[in-house]
Parts: sequence; C-alpha cells; structure tokens
Amino acid sequence: MANVLSYRPKAGEIPTQPGVYRFRDATGRVLYVGKAKNLRARLSNYFAPLHTLHERTRRMVTTAAGVEWTVVGNEVEALQLEFTWIKEFDPPFNVMFKDDKSYPYMAVTLGDEAPRVLVTRNTKIRGARYFGPYPKKWAVDEVIELMIKAFPIRTCKDSDYKRAMQSGKPCFAGQIGRCFGPCSGKVTVEEHREAVKRFVSFMANQDRRMVAELTQEMKAASEEQNYELAARRRDQVVALEAVLEKSAVVLRDSVDIDLFGIVHDELAAAVQLFVVRGGRIRGVRGWVVDKELDMSMAELVDSIVPQVYAEGLTPPREIVVPELPEDAPALESWLEERSPTKVRLRAAQRGDKAALLDTANQNAGHALMLYKTRRSADFTSRSKALEDIQEALGMADAPLRMECYDVSHLSGTNVVASMVVFEDGLPRKDEYRRFNIPETTDDTDSIHRVLTRRLAYLTDPESEPDPIEVVTADGVVEPAKRRKFSYSPNLLIVDGGQPQVAAAQRALLESGVTGIQLCGIAKRLEEIWLPDSDFPVILPRNSEALFLFQRIRDEAHRFAITHQRTRRKRDIASVLGEVPGLGPARVRELLRHFGSVARLKLATPEEIAEVSGIGATLAGAIRAHLDA
Repeated sequence: MANVLSYRPKAGEIPTQPGVYRFRDATGRVLYVGKAKNLRARLSNYFAPLHTLHERTRRMVTTAAGVEWTVVGNEVEALQLEFTWIKEFDPPFNVMFKDDKSYPYMAVTLGDEAPRVLVTRNTKIRGARYFGPYPKKWAVDEVIELMIKAFPIRTCKDSDYKRAMQSGKPCFAGQIGRCFGPCSGKVTVEEHREAVKRFVSFMANQDRRMVAELTQEMKAASEEQNYELAARRRDQVVALEAVLEKSAVVLRDSVDIDLFGIVHDELAAAVQLFVVRGGRIRGVRGWVVDKELDMSMAELVDSIVPQVYAEGLTPPREIVVPELPEDAPALESWLEERSPTKVRLRAAQRGDKAALLDTANQNAGHALMLYKTRRSADFTSRSKALEDIQEALGMADAPLRMECYDVSHLSGTNVVASMVVFEDGLPRKDEYRRFNIPETTDDTDSIHRVLTRRLAYLTDPESEPDPIEVVTADGVVEPAKRRKFSYSPNLLIVDGGQPQVAAAQRALLESGVTGIQLCGIAKRLEEIWLPDSDFPVILPRNSEALFLFQRIRDEAHRFAITHQRTRRKRDIASVLGEVPGLGPARVRELLRHFGSVARLKLATPEEIAEVSGIGATLAGAIRAHLDA
C-alpha cells in the first residue's frame, strides 16, 4: 500500500479560508462531508502518512478517489452548507441517526377560528403552539385528558367542527362530553378562545399561581353556596395538580434548557435529549447515532446538535452538552437563526445542571447497552454475524463456539485472566472460566500461559469425564462431575493485536491442537488480527460481525476486571487481617493507597504511616507482620 494518496492536492492549492470539503469515490459518490475554519489546516490531517491515521480514517481516504472543497464567508455558513450536503448526499462516513422516527408533540392550533388540541408528529402546522416532544404518544394523550378537565377546549377534527357549526348539532365527541368547542353549543367562540389562552399559558409556564387562583374561586363559590361551580373548580385543581406531578421539577422555574447526554464507543453513540421548560422535564427523546470515523465527544456534539434542531425543534436560551465543540460560537450563531432568543451553548461541570447531565448520560449508557444487547440477541443478526465472521476470517464453517481471553492486572500484580464463551452468538455464562497467573507484567506471557493450560484439556481427554452420567459398580446412576471445560472452540479470540496473537499461536503450536481458528481484537476494536498477517482484517462499518466481536471483547474484559478486583481485595484482607488494630476500613485505605500487597511489602514504616488512619505504631506492626 502506497503511503501517499495519489489524489492529494498540493498544499498551496488548498485555501486557508473557512469552507466545506467532500471526499468522493471513483464512481463520484460522496463518502464524507466536513467543515473547517481553515481548509488547508484541516485537510492536511487527512493526508498525513497513512500508517499514522486512525484505521477508519485510513479506510475512508483510501476508498476515496478525490477531494473537493467550497470556500464560504464564515464558520456559520460552513456549518449550514455542511448540514445541507449531509442531508442531500447521505455520506456513509458521516454520523447518521439509527432511527428515522419523529416524536409526538402536543399542538394547539391557535391559527384556527376555534383552536383545538391534538397529538401530532407534524411540526409545521401554521400558527400552532407546540409542547414537547414527548417520549410516547400515550404520554401526550394522558396530559391532554387531564388538561381538558381543567380547561375544556376543542378536541374534534376540523371536518367535524365545520359540520357541527353548519348543522347546529354538536359533533359526536361533543355529545359524549369529550369536546368542549363552540360546536357543543355551550360556549361562544370568544369564551372558548379565552379557555385556550389559559390552557396554553399553563402548559407554557406550569405556574402554581393558577392552581391557587382556582382554589380561591372554589372556596368563594362554596361560601356563596354555588356548589356546582365549586365542584368544577375542584376538578380543575385536581387535574392541574396531576399535570404538575407528572413533570419532574429539576431546576428553577425560570430555567429553559435542552440537555444532551451522550455515551459512545468505537461504533455507535447513544443520545438522550432532556427537554426542560420552566425547570421541569417536559420531554425525553433518545436515539442511536451510527459512527464511522473515530470521533471525539466534541466532534459528536458538533454533528448531533444541528441535526436535532434542523428537524423543527426550536432551540431554547441554553443548550447543555457534555463537551463544547471547537466551533461553538459558530454553532451558537446557527442556532440563533432558528430561535427567537439568544442561544448559549455550554458544558455543565458542577451544580444542578451537571447532576442532570449525569442522569442523561446514565440513560444514554443504558440505551447503548440495550441497543447492542438486543441487536446481538436477534436470531437473524446473530446468523448474519457468524456468516460474516466465517467469510472475513476464511473459515471453513461458521464459528458456532467462540472463546475469548482477556488479561487484567494492577501494575503487574494480582494478574488474572478470563475466558468467556459464546455459542451461536449468545453468551454461555456457565462455561466462563477464571485464571490466576503468577505475577508478571507481560501480557503476551500471560496469554501464552492461560492458553497452554486451557489447551491441555483438549490433548488429554481423560482429564475430565465425557459422559453426562456415571454408572457406579453397584449400578447406581450418578451425575458426572462438573466439567472444567467443554468441547473445542471453532474460534479462539484474544484481546490484543499482533503480539498477543503471536503468543496465542505459539501456545496452539506447542499443544499440537489443530482445527481452531485464531484471531485477536485490537485495543479499540477496529482491527481483527490473524496469525502471521502484516495487515488487519477490517470489517465493514456497523456490521453485525463487528458488533458481535465488540460484545465478546467487552464481556471478557468485564469478567476479568471483576475477578481481578475481587481477588485483590481478598488477598490484602487475608494478609493484613491478623494485624491487631487493623480493621476493614483501614485495610481498604491501605488498598486504595498502595494498590496491592506486593507494593505494600516494599513500603517502609514511614511510607505506611502516611496512609490516613495509620499511625507510626500501627505502621510498625504492619511492617513487622509482613516481614514475619
């Protein structure tokens, strides 16, 4: 592979002004669209030596056959043009929304003669006032049902309203008490519009003063023995209180913000948008973004935020994100064009907004995990993943049983390894195994030791019972002892690149076991390494195979880390538990300070005494116990 791209423009040919660039393949298809404050400086990053580029960026630039750019006046224009071209060309290497769903809103058609309230996903109704978005349609229906008890307004269709007004007969919804427009004959158009104003005012502000006013009117009507009016006001108060309870109060009443929680890995990002109006969460929207290139959190924010507000959602005064993008001022100017107020983009680091951002991030992390789990659990997706792995690795059969190994240690101490098993693309947790390894800082040596121990069971069939049941000499049928390992895997996976794969291959050759395919997953999961290969196998973006590899790697890492932490705590507790005056709290503090028994053994009494809660006398006792 050449280290310089043939289509690379000369440095002097690229302008230094703001602009938008496009990478195209040999057929003319746009692969990637990006913007830059300085086109020359930005594009030079793509034309660095290929071996220095991130793998996905390298794949994009080597797939492309040319690059072109358009100079614009400023960063705001660059942002606008970038978004327009992403929508127009649908480039595969830009981040894309995984779902094309729109979210339901509550709309009040203020442009109508007799405004009505409805649930809609259309955000372009002329003259309408919108509230939301809401996570589900039933959530909007529930709020509307409560609100029309407090402020009876029209809910019927326009055709039903016109027919009722012409005939003088209420529509069906009006006859059963579900519509309270002028067509019902109970109110005039002016009276109805006044009710609409109160409806909209409460939804916009959710001010408890309105509840207080209605409560006062209820008491006054009761004193005047107008019990019918008092009952209506009572029902209105109950309905409004129910609406207020359904909106979580998280910030001050004057706070209107949109808050983005984002969690991402190498292949995808989950986004949670909290819509906060009047200090209350009025709506939550979640979706998954498909990543192609390696993107930082700031770059994700720069790509996600414009897509959200280009869909019709009006930006509030403040938008909270996990990290500010490089061109935050330009993005703010772009947002202000779509908002009646000045828009501020900020990253919350402390206080109530930061706490709410943590909540949004937790939701996003769960959503990403759920997305990956459901995708891996789908039978069609699993079958496709196994077929793709078979083809990519050149295997004779699909890898119905895969074993993945990962090593975990703390600065060379408490070294452990994990083995996780996936059969038919699903985890077999009863087949998981843990390994304790004599202390070493060499991951390759650890991998070699673990696989040598595991493969020994395949070369010595008598080391574990084959039958599920055992018949004793007396003819009694008893269950066989629990197997240490099951049958041979089709695919053996190690967490790591070429060095780890070479160590695993050495263990395979020494064991004499054949018929097992071997591969390694590079640290960031973008590369699949095979033995004796100079170049990795690159699986297609967002492929089912890559998702399955990712889940196996993550599970092996989780299992190893859990065991390593448990063993570290157990070891230090057992060593120090016999020291008089050293309880669990002080043992935890020693562990936090030194990290392992091995480091503690090297410490002097003076160094031990530096630990919180450990005095000179106790430090001497600990040192004496360790030396004994």
